[in-house]
Amino acid sequence: MTEGQKKDILVTGGGGFLGKAIVKQLIEKGETVVSFSRGFYPGLQSLGVKQIQGDLGDRDTVMNAVKGMDLVFHVAAKAGVWGGYNEYFKPNVIGTRNIIEACRTHQVSRLIYTSSPSVVFSGQDMEGVDESAPYPDKSHNNYTKTKTIAEKEITQAAKQG
Repeated sequence: MTEGQKKDILVTGGGGFLGKAIVKQLIEKGETVVSFSRGFYPGLQSLGVKQIQGDLGDRDTVMNAVKGMDLVFHVAAKAGVWGGYNEYFKPNVIGTRNIIEACRTHQVSRLIYTSSPSVVFSGQDMEGVDESAPYPDKSHNNYTKTKTIAEKEITQAAKQG
């Protein structure tokens, strides 16, 4: 792919708050955008965005969504502080594993992952913190636990290339 060439870009969670903002910016730049979400979003349809409805925990659906993409923004996650561990584990950890595997399988050279500041939150005031902050010994909820696992797996995958 050469500089300036139009890219095919997948945005997981394209109908969510952050995902939709990313989708809009990419569309404004003239990129071809596909959204992967659990639901259908009329606002994305009006922007001309192809939408794939699916579950991040479904390996085959993720594999098919990533096929042919030049770049993936993995923004989707189960957020919140209430709910059972498995409700968070499947989309946040299994889903991230599926995205990593699909990017490797389909030779997607760039994967941009959105984590959360909660993965380094220790319960104390934090100022001037960046990605070098250590993980705390204890997570405060299932969202944080699963996002920490997912972030560690993304970091490891990046080191492996």
